[in-house]
Amino acid sequence: MIEGIEFGSDLKVRLPARFNVAVPFVDRHIAEGRGAKVAIRTASETVTYAELAERVNRAGNALLASGLKPGDRVLMVVKDCPAFFYLFWGAIKAGIVPAPLNTMLRAADYAYLFEDSGCGLVVYSTEFAAEVEPALTQVGVKASTIDAFLAELPKASDRLEARLASPTADCFWLYSSGSTGRPKGAVHLQRDMVVTSECYGVRALGVREDDVSYSAGKLFFAYGLGNSMTFPLWTGSTAVLDDRRPTPDSTFETIETFKPTLYFGAPTLFAAQLAALEKKPRDFSSIRACVSAAEALPSDIFRRWKEKTGTVILDGIGSTECLHIFIGNRLDEYKPGTSGKPVPGYEVKIVDEHGKPVPQGESGRLWIRSESAAKYYWNKPEKTAETMVEGWLNTGDTYRQDEDGFFIYDGRSDDMLKVGGIWCSPVEVESCLITHPAVLEAAVVGHADEHSLIKPKAFVVLKQAGVGGPALTEELMAVCKKTLAPYKYPRWVEYVPELPKTATGKIQRFKLRS
Repeated sequence: MIEGIEFGSDLKVRLPARFNVAVPFVDRHIAEGRGAKVAIRTASETVTYAELAERVNRAGNALLASGLKPGDRVLMVVKDCPAFFYLFWGAIKAGIVPAPLNTMLRAADYAYLFEDSGCGLVVYSTEFAAEVEPALTQVGVKASTIDAFLAELPKASDRLEARLASPTADCFWLYSSGSTGRPKGAVHLQRDMVVTSECYGVRALGVREDDVSYSAGKLFFAYGLGNSMTFPLWTGSTAVLDDRRPTPDSTFETIETFKPTLYFGAPTLFAAQLAALEKKPRDFSSIRACVSAAEALPSDIFRRWKEKTGTVILDGIGSTECLHIFIGNRLDEYKPGTSGKPVPGYEVKIVDEHGKPVPQGESGRLWIRSESAAKYYWNKPEKTAETMVEGWLNTGDTYRQDEDGFFIYDGRSDDMLKVGGIWCSPVEVESCLITHPAVLEAAVVGHADEHSLIKPKAFVVLKQAGVGGPALTEELMAVCKKTLAPYKYPRWVEYVPELPKTATGKIQRFKLRS
């Protein structure tokens, strides 16, 4: 066990009264003789643990020299690259609060986040200047490109004493992806990355020191932050970073070049990769496990992926507020079409609208209790009170538990439909639609008929554009009528080139409803 950090039989973490999380994630590896080992690989460079520790110290000192004080926020619009690590951990070690932002936003979104956060500095990659710089002129916050920041590192000291704090002190922020509207700043604590890295990374997924992790999900949101940074650094293993937009070709190229043992994706990407594999086989021999999150993974994608690649996809559900996956399938216990079982160290319950637990098999709202949960939402006291209730986190997701104890996702609670007085899960209809060989993706929302009654409407992305029409619509409706309860079939099917999504791959159904 890592010095000074213990986990009880219930996996509750015990940390020193004064603590800085950069020490076990970065500094520890030097003391343990791992300095020469490669921590990060990219197409253009490798970074050892010793180099990482030195540059983290220089980055923390450079931030302090810029005028930032402990407790100030530094917002990061930074691509997946080693400099992300230097800036993030350097800030934490110096007592400054880093907040990585979605790199795919527009100027108006950035202006809102810059103002909402009250940040002291924005650091951004030049690739995103076209949207970041107009926002900076609107808000007037101090800023630096990541290249200019890196140029300051040689001038800064390579020694930095970690600023100690309580394990429950504010450490870093992550803004929610905005799947239901405006992003919210989830305030995470010093202990949170320790909890997710041990409970999911080590105990559930089984990340080892000899692993090489590659995540198509980016560092700026919770899923990618764990996959590409905290799990590798916690276990002393290696991360592969690729700053390109993940496509089937780019991800296949990275896998074949760097030979990762763990690959993290999302259902949308796995579906696109399967379509590409129909045309050309690729080498997945290095991978011992794949992980999926962001949306529920349909069992059909699981089945086809295993047939094509010989590997299983371990689906799970996590959130920005809980920092990573809290219910997940495991290599020794998985069931296609489910989110798996609770991760060790996490408490889970499914409740009705009055907060009372529902019988097994019935749908209800999913609540989570854990030591990795965000403390509060910045500047959102009403939303904090609504979501964080007496130590429990109201996830806003609707779930049911099957007879084997596996959890099945029925959609966001706000997305559930009542059809003929009976609840209907959009996810269930979507999973049925994608079993048709012509369908790549589908999203289902409620739509009013001529009598103002709500019925399911499907938005469908086809594998081959232009083949949609009345005949295919009849086929899709027939598939749903045959497989699902009669009231659940979509009354309308609209063919679209793509579905609106957050950067994490979550479908923004509220946009489809409008």
